Formats: sequence, structure tokens, C-alpha cells
Amino acid sequence: MQGQKSPEHSAPRVYVGIDVCKDWLDVYLHPIGQAFRVANAPEGLRALGRRLARLPVERIVMEATAKFHRQAHRTLHAQGFAVAVVNPLRARMFGEAVGQLAKTDRLDARLLALMGQSLEPAALAPAPEAIEALQELTRERAAAVADQTALSNRRAASQTPFLKAALGRQLDAFAEHIERLEAEIKRRIADDPALQRRVDILLSIPGVGPVAAASLAIGLPELGACSAKAATLLAGLAPLACDSGKKAGERHIKGGRAHVRTGIYFAAIAASRFNPQLREDYQRLIALGKKAKVAITAIMRKLVVLANALIKDNRTWSPVLP
Repeated sequence: MQGQKSPEHSAPRVYVGIDVCKDWLDVYLHPIGQAFRVANAPEGLRALGRRLARLPVERIVMEATAKFHRQAHRTLHAQGFAVAVVNPLRARMFGEAVGQLAKTDRLDARLLALMGQSLEPAALAPAPEAIEALQELTRERAAAVADQTALSNRRAASQTPFLKAALGRQLDAFAEHIERLEAEIKRRIADDPALQRRVDILLSIPGVGPVAAASLAIGLPELGACSAKAATLLAGLAPLACDSGKKAGERHIKGGRAHVRTGIYFAAIAASRFNPQLREDYQRLIALGKKAKVAITAIMRKLVVLANALIKDNRTWSPVLP
């Protein structure tokens, strides 16, 4: 009868919090109140899956941990569970909101379970392994470029010939490392026709080069499947409101994927000079008195919106839209 629960659905739904580290997973079952630990390895995940299969699990929540959560996310998703991977900062802010200031692995797992029940974070499928590998390669390239820049600055500031020569050799090694990374990224993209098509679409936009195209295609795999607003939020380029009462505060960008923003920053600078439409937008903003940094951020945002639209329509850029 409508409105009545059948006996098999009378048991309370279980929310699972998992605190992830390299070697093990701390698991908490809410509202059952059980806590236990399993190895962060295939045998531990199989045992966890068998144990959870006997329960009415509503959602599993774990923090993003660069790479240590990936195997658990992929395995539990394949076993049919709804798994949400949340930003660690968001989990910590939730802990402060509910008054949990102490931090242990078990307490963190409990906190994530409570967060799953209270906030119901979205459960998403894990990214394909090929995309995860490319994301790791692009992050390493970005880190290597940052190290190369820092090393170059140290060499420029050094006065001792011996030190200059030593730092020069390290710079040569960095250049070779970055070149190898770029070649591997290019090879892996070429091996995936769908991903290569996305990159080709992005490369058609004036100002977008290989680095920016890879950053967008790999760092924002959601492009083409989400709204323009969602895409800018994911990139951390959406201006967020800061109003209170009669005060209308300035809008600022916040959060999002920093490595994506880094990848398209120089593309925005190039687009503000060589992309006819975006050059006009940039000049208009400057004429209105906007700071160059604010104008470039707006161009970055427009690039993400444009990339999302082109990939959604599966077409390359053209000066005049049909």
C-alpha cells in the first residue's frame, strides 16, 4: 500500500565513512556504531565488500587523497555501492560545524559517515583509469615546471661559478624530464580517439595550446556533460557572492581545481591578444576600469565556458557561431 514501508525496508539505512591512508582503511558504520580496519589492498577491499553486502548501505563517503583512495573507490563502485569522494577541507569544516575538533583515523571515519547522512554528497563513478593516469602525469608536469622555475631563479641569483654550473646541469635534467612527460601525455592522448577529439576541439580555440588543451581535457573530464556554471565552479573560476544585509560585497573566485586554472592561465593571456572575440571582451573590461588580473580571470572563465559548449556540440571553434 502506498505510504507504507515493506518489512525488508524497515531496517535503518547505513552510512559508511572510510578514512583512507596508504596501508589501511578505517571504516565506521552509522548508525550501527561499528568501527573496524581493513587493509587498503585487494584482499582487504574484498573482505569489506562482503561485510557491507549484508547491510542496507545507503552511501559510502571517503576523502580524496591524491591516489590512495582510488582503488577503494573503484572496487566499491564496481561492487554496486554508491561512493562519494569529498574534499578533505569540506569534511574538516563539517567536523568543526558539529563540534568535532579532535582528530584520529577512527573519529575521521565516523565524521565522514555522519556527513554522508547529513549532507548526502553526490556519489560519482570513478574516472577511467586512463584519465587517472593522465591526471597524474599532468600534475607531475606542472610540479616539474614549478621546480624548474624555482631552480632557474636560484641559478640566476647565484654568484659562484661552481654552483651555477651544478644548477645548470639540474636544469638540463628538468628540461629532459618535462620533455619526456609531455611526450608520454601526447602518446596516451593519441591512443584514446575520444580524448584526442576533445583535445583537437580545444586546440582549435585561438590562444589554447597543447598544455592548456591537455589541462582542460584531462583535468575537467566533465566538460561537455555539465552546465556552463558547473564547469566554471569545477575550475574554481565562478565569481561567488559575498553579500550580507545591505552590503553587496565583491565577487571572488574560490576553490575548484587549481591545476586546471594554472594550465589555462597563459592560454587566457594569449587568447586576450589573438582570439578576436575574447580580445574584444578583454579590452572592454579594461576600458571599464577592471584590473588586468580581473580581466584575465574573466577570460579564463569564458575559455572554460567556450570549451564546454564546443565539446558538448562536438565541433571546433569558428569566428562566427552559427
